[in-house]
Amino acid sequence: MSPLDLDALLELEHSGWRALCGSTGGAFYGELMLPDALMVLVNGMVLDRDSVAASLDDAPPWDAYQLSEPRVVGLGTHSAALLYCARARRDGDAEPFSALMSSSYRLVDGRARLALYQQTTITH
Repeated sequence: MSPLDLDALLELEHSGWRALCGSTGGAFYGELMLPDALMVLVNGMVLDRDSVAASLDDAPPWDAYQLSEPRVVGLGTHSAALLYCARARRDGDAEPFSALMSSSYRLVDGRARLALYQQTTITH
């Protein structure tokens, strides 16, 4: 199994979502993201690795999530993007959060590291 194949990248995404459900997303993404990585969120914010780690430390946890329609797009010899639909819910939210996700990874020392992540809402 390659660190950039569908199963490996999907497992990384599930690990990230489990961290978000367990309020450990800051530590998880602080380690997974490359030093110059960015996250482009559905609300228009663009966060660097340090901002992501700090903001997730205080974020309310997700109670449940579901990922569907995953697919990988090769971006060269040592890079790939994982695309999928996510649906997640926090306790007390009237509507679930639904978005298309794109996570671009680059191999560094044989390990997939997150370079760019983007959300596109499908709920509005």
